Amino acid sequence: MSCPRVGHIHFLNVLPLTWSYAHGADRGLSITRGVPAVLNNDILTHRLDVSNVSSIIYARDSEELVILPDVCISTDGDVQSILLVSRKPIHSLQNDKIILTAKSATSHCLLKIILRAAYGAIPQYYIRHITPEDPVPDDASASLLIGDDALWLYHHRQPGFFYYDLGREWKQLTGKKMVYALWVANQNFARQQPELLQLVYDRIHRAFRLGLEHKREVIDSAIAAGSPFTYDQLDHYLGNVIRWDLTEEYLDGLHTFYELAHQMNLIEHVPMLRMANVRR
Repeated sequence: MSCPRVGHIHFLNVLPLTWSYAHGADRGLSITRGVPAVLNNDILTHRLDVSNVSSIIYARDSEELVILPDVCISTDGDVQSILLVSRKPIHSLQNDKIILTAKSATSHCLLKIILRAAYGAIPQYYIRHITPEDPVPDDASASLLIGDDALWLYHHRQPGFFYYDLGREWKQLTGKKMVYALWVANQNFARQQPELLQLVYDRIHRAFRLGLEHKREVIDSAIAAGSPFTYDQLDHYLGNVIRWDLTEEYLDGLHTFYELAHQMNLIEHVPMLRMANVRR
């Protein structure tokens, strides 16, 4: 039996899964770790069989992918790790220059939807590397940061800037939950290797469950490895902020996200949500 090639976005929002992979859950899997932008590309070019990817990627290539049920990265309101940092209040942004992190794709679309639909803004967007130490370049009005960089900045705000949590902004705009990432499989892999797809699905679900059962150890291990966050910050973030269950309410929020993205021509069509055929 071959070894499934599985992508793993190595952010703190999947820390329980990361911990479980390090404690044996990766047995029989070939794990590739990277940021969303890299793994998004790898799943589409068939260098990976299964991966967590930015949720907008599924919409853009839904004919090539199927969704693993019951697992995602989502929130019901605040997300803390997707931040717009601005030199002016968000309602004052119009045709300003905004820098987007190069690490993600969903967050780009989410920001564009929020600024257009909630504030009537159509800024000029540029993709560039950004650091939390210097969050807004001198030639820009605002920047979008994601992941651990954004989470660090959420807890270490610099004077002179305005901070906007895009999870909160989405909830205020739509009243819906938000799905930032999905676990997807290549359609060919899912069709040709159903037993391996089932293995990956089972392994990911058990790994999350194991990690959450050992939450204190998971957080302690991250701090011991040099994480710049306190135990309380990570304890609140993992579970109270970030959710991983892809329930019907989250699927409804995902569909709304796709509808608004289509209305703004960010995706060509609103995709059908096709779930992988696995035993649950």
